[in-house]
Amino acid sequence: MTSVFVWLEHFDGVLVQPSREALGAAGTLGGKITGLVFGKNVDAVVKAAFHAGADEIIKVDDETLETFRFEPYVALLTKIVKDNTPDIVLAGHTTRGREIMGGAAADLDKGLLADCTELSLEGGRLKAVHPVYSGKVLSTIEIVSDGTQFATLRGRAFTPNEPDASRSGNVISASPVLAESDIASKVESFEASVGKVSLSDAAIIVSGGRGVGGPEGFAPIRELAEVLGAAVGASRATVDAGWIPYEHQVGQTGKVVSPDLYIAAGISGAIQHQAGMRTSKTIVAINKDADAPIFGLATYGIVGDLFELLPALTKVFKEKLGK
Repeated sequence: MTSVFVWLEHFDGVLVQPSREALGAAGTLGGKITGLVFGKNVDAVVKAAFHAGADEIIKVDDETLETFRFEPYVALLTKIVKDNTPDIVLAGHTTRGREIMGGAAADLDKGLLADCTELSLEGGRLKAVHPVYSGKVLSTIEIVSDGTQFATLRGRAFTPNEPDASRSGNVISASPVLAESDIASKVESFEASVGKVSLSDAAIIVSGGRGVGGPEGFAPIRELAEVLGAAVGASRATVDAGWIPYEHQVGQTGKVVSPDLYIAAGISGAIQHQAGMRTSKTIVAINKDADAPIFGLATYGIVGDLFELLPALTKVFKEKLGK
């Protein structure tokens, strides 16, 4: 039976969406799914993990793991994998997921398939689809060495399981590897954006480009996003111009996103931007330039003034959604 471990990321006691998706992906590979939960006071996360598809949990509850730090987390994952030798280890392709999986794979001298959009298992070998050349080409990759195979999964590329509150399982408690005195990095404080929809998790994104004309031009973008419960995105040009903070940038040097709906307003569609959103399920482009490259990628295109079209769309959606 295939043994699949899934490192489960959480924040404020809540299992993050990429980890739920990783559990869903693990279920398609067959075999036993073991969730790995590291942190402090993580019983709620353990319970959520069972509901999301884990068959068993290895829990490490300790003050040294209260906040994510590279050294203790990587050392712990490395030891657990070395002691249990699972066939596969999965995690979301988040900042933390990339760090801990890359570190553990390197420590164990094992292969890592990164930013996967599809997974399959053939003869015990994990095969994955990975976008390359700014998403223009989809390559099939696999690990040819023996032993545990690591993989990180692109957000929103895999379907999470429907939560099942009746599910439970065996919880194995383990101990941390490093004592506080052995950890070089210390967390002084943590600051998070409040009251905003995360680009990485958003099902809908409304993005603005150079066509918005300036910082004030993002007003209709934000109004439509608020009505749709969407995240606000932006092109690199608008971020470089100082019209909107970097945290909103979508593209090769910003966030890579895969929402169900991506609305690009006033965005020409440079290769750099397309690299960050071309895997969106539905793309709607609004631009005054009928020859803008974004129309070649769009599912639906509207040639027109975004300052006329976005308010009109916002009005219609308000009526349809009763807002």
